[in-house]
Amino acid sequence: MKLKSTVNITLKNAFIKANIDHEPMSVSEATKPEFGDYQFNGAMALSKKLGKNPREIATLIIDNLALDGVVIKAEIAGPGFINLWLNPLWIAEQCSDATHDDRLNIEVNPNPTKVVVDYSGPNMAKQMHVGHLRSTIIGDTLANLLTFLGDEVIRQNHIGDWGTQFGMLIAYLEMKDEDGSVSLKDLEQFYKDAKGEFDANEDFANKAREYVVKIQSGDEHCLKLWQKFINISLGHCEEVYEKLNVKLTRDDVRAESFYNEDLPQVVESLKSDGTLQESDGAKCVFIEGNDVPVIVQKGDGGYLYATTDLAALRFRAQELGAKRISYVVDARQAGHFKQVFTVAKNAGFVDEDVKLEHIAFGTMMDKGGKPFKTRDGGTVKLIDLLDEAVVKARETINNKEEYTQEEIDELAKIIGIGAVKYADLAINRESNYIFNWDKMLSFEGNTSLYMQYAYARIQSIFRKHNGPITGDIVIGDALEHRLAVMLLRFEDILQRAAIDASPNQITTYLYELVTLFMRFYEQNPMLKDGVDEVTKMSRLQLADLTAKTIKQGLDILGIKIVDKL
Repeated sequence: MKLKSTVNITLKNAFIKANIDHEPMSVSEATKPEFGDYQFNGAMALSKKLGKNPREIATLIIDNLALDGVVIKAEIAGPGFINLWLNPLWIAEQCSDATHDDRLNIEVNPNPTKVVVDYSGPNMAKQMHVGHLRSTIIGDTLANLLTFLGDEVIRQNHIGDWGTQFGMLIAYLEMKDEDGSVSLKDLEQFYKDAKGEFDANEDFANKAREYVVKIQSGDEHCLKLWQKFINISLGHCEEVYEKLNVKLTRDDVRAESFYNEDLPQVVESLKSDGTLQESDGAKCVFIEGNDVPVIVQKGDGGYLYATTDLAALRFRAQELGAKRISYVVDARQAGHFKQVFTVAKNAGFVDEDVKLEHIAFGTMMDKGGKPFKTRDGGTVKLIDLLDEAVVKARETINNKEEYTQEEIDELAKIIGIGAVKYADLAINRESNYIFNWDKMLSFEGNTSLYMQYAYARIQSIFRKHNGPITGDIVIGDALEHRLAVMLLRFEDILQRAAIDASPNQITTYLYELVTLFMRFYEQNPMLKDGVDEVTKMSRLQLADLTAKTIKQGLDILGIKIVDKL
């Protein structure tokens, strides 16, 4: 449920009863427990409009506030702040409903938006490297989140599969694959070998250039070789996606080549509406207030990334019918997307009511604060990083004798991959962050392992209980009250994270929830002798709802849970 909206409705009803002809400001979460659950700070803003003292306005609101439903107590603080306490009976009822609902009582958007999320975008000429990690997991999380909330999400993987280098690559593939045995296990090495042949062998170089033209003109033989190379390359990507528990499939691929035939039409459309100008032989669009034009066709007739992006925007808005188009791309591309979005809107490729957004993210850094590289300064292959995460995660597993080898392997994979993903998603996406194995594989702090451990601990409680959980939730003390309210805030957090495209809001919430639950677990025993049956069943239900919330939160982040750790 949308807890904050429910509290706001209670406040709005008080405004109506008090004849205050103004829309109330939204309440905010209280900063400390002693200030209640929510605070309303709008009385001071209303004082000038109404010509009354803020405390007088606050008193008027409280006098007309219903205290028998959602809110049970309200107090004035300071110059006119209103502190609000939620009704424990109402909270308990909402938590009970959430516990028995598959969606935790989280509403499905009744007016879904069709959203395109463009993410990952690897280059088919090279293996995925650590630079692709952030786009892939931030994009997948956003797609998971919007899907869970009820939007119609279209995942798009805009792979780089077109360009002059492919003539060289398919010519080399043809040369090395006479018997069909080339597996391209190492794309980086394959590219280097092809480039070496190109530089050293003039006949090969001429053939490579010839093959570029043939690919672009639709030559059947060259296209067959090109498609084989793309299929093998995509296989490498799919191996990474499987390890990362990312939902991208072949059906989500919309490559650069997909838009190739539309590029001349993009240029012609810009020309026909009078926005196209020539500059040094190139066809450009000049944007007011920007000295650097958007080049859509070079003097030699070649097209650029901007042209393809404009074609993609037009396809996504007009053919797919998207009303929100989100590009999860490195922050360094901010200028490019700002220009392309402006041109697309001005040209009418995208209607004014379509939201275009660049979901920018920072860089993964090493401990020295420099971009993450191998020891010899090379690019770190993403699959190597993930394999190393699994190896290191295996070292964290205690009491290995309690598991089979197969269980240890699966546990190490879940812990290791979850640790890498959570560490990335837990920071503000626009920030650079330091990659640190010790920190991300810690049982303490805001880590995936801390969340998985809390979930596993709750499952161990249920195994010890080994019986049905019945009865009602009863809020017995302040700590139970805080935990219950925190659980009910989950939907508000998800909604805010979806609007801001900020997964770190979810991780921050999960960390606060688990930290609060651990206090609850220590101070409010469930299975100890002396705990009466009503209290035991109530606390078990709160623990159950906590576990379900952790699981749902991690599922949105694309991270698996474990029942035993």
